[in-house]
Amino acid sequence: MKGLPVLSFIALSLIVFSCKKDSPVETPADKMPPNVLLIIADDFGLDACPNYPFGTVKPAMPNLQKLMNEGVTFDNFWVSPTCSPTRATLITGKYGHETNVLQVGDELAYSEYTLQQHITQAAPLGYSQAVIGKWHLSKDENHPISAGADYYAGMLLGGVPSYTRWNLVENGQTSTSTEYSTSKLTDLSIEWVKNQDTPWFLWLAYNAPHTPFHLPPDSLHSQGNLPQDQASIDANPLPYFMAMCEALDHEMGRVVASLTPEEKENTVIIFIGDNGTDGAVVQEYILQRAKGSVYKGGVNVPLVVSGAGVNRMQSREDELVSSVDMFATISEIVGTSNLQGGIPNTSMSFWNSVNTETTERQFSYTEIAKNSSSDYAIRNASHKYILFENQNEALFDLSANPIESPNLLRPNQLPLSFADSTMLEELKVEADRIRN
Repeated sequence: MKGLPVLSFIALSLIVFSCKKDSPVETPADKMPPNVLLIIADDFGLDACPNYPFGTVKPAMPNLQKLMNEGVTFDNFWVSPTCSPTRATLITGKYGHETNVLQVGDELAYSEYTLQQHITQAAPLGYSQAVIGKWHLSKDENHPISAGADYYAGMLLGGVPSYTRWNLVENGQTSTSTEYSTSKLTDLSIEWVKNQDTPWFLWLAYNAPHTPFHLPPDSLHSQGNLPQDQASIDANPLPYFMAMCEALDHEMGRVVASLTPEEKENTVIIFIGDNGTDGAVVQEYILQRAKGSVYKGGVNVPLVVSGAGVNRMQSREDELVSSVDMFATISEIVGTSNLQGGIPNTSMSFWNSVNTETTERQFSYTEIAKNSSSDYAIRNASHKYILFENQNEALFDLSANPIESPNLLRPNQLPLSFADSTMLEELKVEADRIRN
């Protein structure tokens, strides 16, 4: 009789244990798929960015510096020379000649399969999707939602006439906003994230520091009380540009600070520029080699990855990375990379690089439409080749001079060495493969 309760207890325990084992349990936070916050700065090249050895005047950007300290800074991230083409490569994982988005104003076809659509259809656990900020892939108010965003709020065009009076499109409806756009996009982002109860992917595309140059609200920058008349701005736009960069940093810092400790621990934060710095304020590079060109100053921009799953702290990575790679990389982060189909062959994940030093991509390619043809550039680890629309060519030994000088194909530099000639042939063959 005394043993009966004991046996009953054991039996009950086994039953309870068995039930718990077979019953669904709440997934621990560290096992949940991570959130992804992609922050895009507009017209923000290496020369404007802290922690890169280009440019002599730098804005104070402590929040970006913190991301760099807590993650990996990439030195060889390539984009397209202007806004629309870069955004198309990011969202499709395909080059411009594949999507026909090769210059500012080209629109992304509705038939293109986007990163947002891929995550919605293929992610193992449903993700919320939002695109907030600059779109610049269509003038159609409904285009962002059609392209896969669950929620869209921002500006459709490449720029705004004023940062304090601009057209805000929200889920297909247009209104006039008189709030400072960098702050408004931040507020919309914070509010959207706050309302999510599933893993989320937020594409936050600031229009800053794109023109028009101006002085942001005093609380957002450290450049002082500058005159605000247009003549003063035109005469010396650099401090205004720096103030706009600092305002961007302040506001993206607010987005990150709004995350709960649990959210922040489980969020991958990716920061990029969409193309090189505007020629009016570019440093290090000459005007003809800034935004709009396939030279370094137009296409080599910041890339910083921090947050969940990033174990390399305060690290630099010289691996070649292309904007088309964002599709495969974010797909891998959210758990869709092993699924058949969907991810373009042009897109290669660089996610392994945040934990181990690795080199996957052997070539980086970019292009921009010019008149009836285009300029394109391709590089490998040591050399870069450019074919201009007028059929002029350039070859640079980047290991000797990363600023791309001299052009080894000029008559005074010829003949090429055997090593340079070998690299030239290799780059031409790969460019033909990509383009055909």
